[in-house]
Amino acid sequence: MIAVLEHKFFLSEILGRRVFLRTERIGRLSDMLIVETGRFPEVSHFVVTRSFGYPSLLLPWDKLTLISNTEIVFDATDPVPFERPPPEGSIQLRAHILDKKILDMDDHEVEVVYDISLHFQNGKLYVSEVDFSRKRLLRRMGLKKLADWISEHREETTVSWLYVQPLPEHIGTFRGHVKLNVLKENISDIHPVDLADILEELEGDQRLAVFKELDPQHASDTLEEVEPRVQRELIHSIEKRYAAQLITAMSPAQAADLLATLPTAEADELLQHLDRDSATRVQKIIEQHDENILLFSTRKYIKMPEETRVSAVMDDFRKLARDMDIITYVYVVDDQDLLKGVVDLRALIAAEPQQTLGQIMNENVITLAPDNTLSDAVDTFERYGFRALPVADDASRLVAVVSYNDIRGIKPRLD
Repeated sequence: MIAVLEHKFFLSEILGRRVFLRTERIGRLSDMLIVETGRFPEVSHFVVTRSFGYPSLLLPWDKLTLISNTEIVFDATDPVPFERPPPEGSIQLRAHILDKKILDMDDHEVEVVYDISLHFQNGKLYVSEVDFSRKRLLRRMGLKKLADWISEHREETTVSWLYVQPLPEHIGTFRGHVKLNVLKENISDIHPVDLADILEELEGDQRLAVFKELDPQHASDTLEEVEPRVQRELIHSIEKRYAAQLITAMSPAQAADLLATLPTAEADELLQHLDRDSATRVQKIIEQHDENILLFSTRKYIKMPEETRVSAVMDDFRKLARDMDIITYVYVVDDQDLLKGVVDLRALIAAEPQQTLGQIMNENVITLAPDNTLSDAVDTFERYGFRALPVADDASRLVAVVSYNDIRGIKPRLD
């Protein structure tokens, strides 16, 4: 049985660790061999460097008894049977992956692999991600405090091994690069934010080819996330009716934000392809002649009666959240849509399955009124810090919901 003190390791932190054959220190870890047996490759052998004059060891996974960031122990006493180099064609994490370039599908350099994440699960150690964040590079250089400071101000930058192409069968032909494998069969699994990063790194023709493989909803969500330069290029390159379909799937505020980045003639042409109501709402937001908060609202949110059990919501949450703009809150209403309370998704996860929404809901709900303005909403969001605010009429009937993301960065008109 293998004793594992941590379930996640970084290759750079485990390389150089002391290796023991039972109680005798024998050397230090210099590399790991992997085999691609499934979705994620698993570690099969450990390369151990010994003191000068002694050959390196190749120790198999099935001899491992302890692995941690401080030491590695194998169930063996005699090193001689393991005195052999890695076999020809084997894939070594340090030699073949670490510090190599990450390429996109068109062989353009994206980043450099500064580290590799490994996860222990079901008695095996798997490679899960390649990490190209500056934090990992700085930590390897011994600049831990600077690395920690950077990690507080920037998001981690990793790529799942699922999107790394299989390495060559004959590793001798390996060019020394890691290549992203963004293909039709798995592209739908990539979160729009991550996919936007990938699209921004691709060249125009390749970017358009990948974008056209997306289903409309995924394409619309991704289009919201890419930078304005890429938005303009994609909108300009696709058929206008399809572009209008993607824009229609956005909230009016998001659509207005995108159209505002386009040349006026192109934005006007796209507005003509929208239905009259959507076009009017989007145009008003662009011009900011009318700042009524309902222009920025959505009716795509989750509402449930208060007797609904937590287990019922959690079991069907994926279905309930599909096509919804607001999924971080569940609004509790009666059969007349009177707003009774709200349940934060985090509270829902922490609740007992048999509890009802009425038992865990927050009855003190902060709401906006239908005649409130954008300025009113901005003030309320700044005061309370919510991710979304319901709009309720004088009778407390739920009318719509406004997401903070939809008004973030939009400045109300000053009279």
